[in-house]
Amino acid sequence: MKTRMAENNHKIQSFESVLDKLFGESGTEQRIEAEEKAYAFYSGRLIEDARKHANMTQLELAQKIGTSKTYISRVENGYVEPKVSTFYRIMSALGCKVEVVFG
Repeated sequence: MKTRMAENNHKIQSFESVLDKLFGESGTEQRIEAEEKAYAFYSGRLIEDARKHANMTQLELAQKIGTSKTYISRVENGYVEPKVSTFYRIMSALGCKVEVVFG
């Protein structure tokens, strides 16, 4: 049985080159689409983790911000990326503080 390292011939690659091979070079339409999907997935994970930390169900969160349980589920699973204003409402409803830190 070959390991992944053996298949890779032990070549060290930069993460950027791996992304280029998988999703196209930086700035291409394919790469931009992949990055947008990654951001949606990451946003969903943040929201789900915060919701669980707040001991709240998807339905409770949805009711608190005036949306549906289905919408919260789609956000948490990365199918929908909430608008910035909705993201702030969600995080506020979960008792989270969102900060922008420079440098």
